Formats: sequence, C-alpha cells, structure tokens
Amino acid sequence: MKRIVNFSSFNVFRIEKEVWDIEYHNHNFYELIVIESGKGTHHLNGITFTYKKGDVFLLRPSDAHEFSIKSKTRFIYIKFTEQHIWESLQTDKKRELSKVVQMLMEDRSFVYESAIKNKEDREHLLQLARILLHEFTDKNLYNKETCADLFSAMMIILIRNTMNSGGLEQIKQGLNQTDRILYYINVNAMNPEKMKLEHLAKEFMLSPNYISIYIKKQTGFSVQQHVMLHKIKAAEKLLKQSNYNINEIADQLGFNDASHFNKIFKCYKKRSPSSFRKNEKPV
Repeated sequence: MKRIVNFSSFNVFRIEKEVWDIEYHNHNFYELIVIESGKGTHHLNGITFTYKKGDVFLLRPSDAHEFSIKSKTRFIYIKFTEQHIWESLQTDKKRELSKVVQMLMEDRSFVYESAIKNKEDREHLLQLARILLHEFTDKNLYNKETCADLFSAMMIILIRNTMNSGGLEQIKQGLNQTDRILYYINVNAMNPEKMKLEHLAKEFMLSPNYISIYIKKQTGFSVQQHVMLHKIKAAEKLLKQSNYNINEIADQLGFNDASHFNKIFKCYKKRSPSSFRKNEKPV
C-alpha cells in the first residue's frame, strides 16, 4: 500500500477531479477532507459509502482510503499533526477540550461516515474551510493567527458533532461521568487492553468493581455488553458495505474465530452473518 508523507505540520489546499487517480493509501499525518462539491463513493479501511457536498472526513495516519468519483468533485484538504491541534486551540479552551480532543484523535474504530451530521454545522464548516483556504494561500498580515483561529473553530464544530452533544455549552460544562465512560468505550471497543476493567477504572479513577456496577446501573448493560453492541454494529457495517468474508470480519472485530462470531451475531440479531449480508447488502 502506498504511504503519503508530508513534512509540514499544517497544509491547506483544494483539488478538483473528474477521475480519482491516487492509489489506495495512508499517511503520516491527520487529514480533514471537506467535500466542497460533487458526489461519489469513499473507500475507507475496507468499507465503501457514498459522499456528497458538505461531507467531512477525519482521517488518522493509520487510515487507508481512496475515492471513486461519480460527478466532478472539489475537495478541500487540511493536513495537520497532532501537535498543531494543541498549538491552534485557544489557551482558555485547552483544559476544557483536552479530554475530548484526546478521545477524538485516539478513535481507532474503522467505520467512519461523514463526521458532520447537523445541517447548519455542515454549512458553517464548509464556509470556514473556504475562508481557511483563502487565508492560508494569500499569506496576508496575521494570516497564521487567523488560520489558527479558523482551524480551532472547525475542530470544535467537529468535536461537538462527534460527541453528539446539544451544543458547545454542553461540551464546556463537561459531559457527565456516564457519557464520558460510554464515549471512551465506543472509541476503544476494539482494543482489548483498554477494555479491561482495571484499565477502564484507572482511566476514570474508580474501582474496577464499582465501575462495572455503575455502568450496569446507569445504562442497563454491562461494560462487556456495550463492547459487544459496538462490535455488532461494526459487523453490520462490514457485512453491508465491505467485501470481507466472514472469517476476515471475525478477525477484524477480535472474535476467537468465525464460529464464535456466528454464535454471538446470531444471539444479537436472530440470524447468521451470512443471512444478514444476503438480505441487507445492496445488489
């Protein structure tokens, strides 16, 4: 697989293509891709889904992707390092947002669609991306400071959509303990080490026994049930949108083998993975 290497900590540019001519690849940097116009499909980590104007994709260095273009598409690319995020966020917001940003950047689940769901936020982020591109390209007086503020605003919009919060004020006030734990589980569900009760308890400064009881009491599901629900949801995506076989999906999701995957999936969905794929995958 091709790996694209970038040596600057921050770069913004626009490209327009009728045919995608860059092979399947990953990077050594983070990448925010804003769809300015056009439509087609995005192939990301083995999953394929459609894209349209206003969609926003956050790619981490380990993510591999390429596009298939249906109608001429303009992309705005924002390439950045993790260090650049911390330099761009305003000082008075760093402490408030540090935990949220850390979880966002550590998210290793491989099922990503557009990071922006809210219609108004989609429009605002697209406009911010255009202004950021202008400021970065024209190199006017104080352009670095302006770019930092624009990028910070885009990240905050991205964060509040990722957290599925009701607005920035909720983020400022801080999520409640249950929401923070559930988001941590969602981010790290594929990491067996981080899903150990001892690790989870240490992360939230609680005892292993108490955190298990607490989550069960607050949500009706145990920590392990939440992990499994996340895996089943990921399995549904893979079965519908990828060409991986059952063995490969079982391996990606951390099941012992295909038999174990079949048993668990059938328990949750009342049918086998093969049956689900046959009935749900588009023709």
